[in-house]
Amino acid sequence: MTSTSTPGLIRFNALEQQEALAELHEACASRTWAERLLAARPYASAEELYAASDAATDELTAADLQEAMAGHPPIGRPKPGDPTSAREQRGMAGASEELKAEMLELNLAYQEKFGHVFLICATGRTGEQMRDAVKERIGNSPEQEREIVRTELGKINRIRLARLVEEEA
Repeated sequence: MTSTSTPGLIRFNALEQQEALAELHEACASRTWAERLLAARPYASAEELYAASDAATDELTAADLQEAMAGHPPIGRPKPGDPTSAREQRGMAGASEELKAEMLELNLAYQEKFGHVFLICATGRTGEQMRDAVKERIGNSPEQEREIVRTELGKINRIRLARLVEEEA
């Protein structure tokens, strides 16, 4: 399945190293991930970029994952002025005050147990689905949770890269 290069991908491939690094850092806060994607430029297709992202995500160390998660705000509290986190967490925007309060408590309990934010690909999920996911995942071992986080991070990175390469030049 090969696609043609999009104007956004052509623009990304042509960026200076520092500009490309800054754009990748907007997608994922892991420097290791961004440097691996930079090293493989230029990309012939969006699918090639996504495959490189998946491979880089699979190879992240625990410290790299920690760095990546540090760039994500808690569910229910998108970064002020950050349209990306607000868009991704849209499912919590209309949640009841009760659900928001419950999510805050669950986020804090999760963070206390695992030492990082609860990371989930929130795009398209309702507040209730996110609450149910954190309730389910809080019982995991740190090792199980690290692999779930890796999978969720990979999904988020793909969505964010898709926005990057679909932009007009």
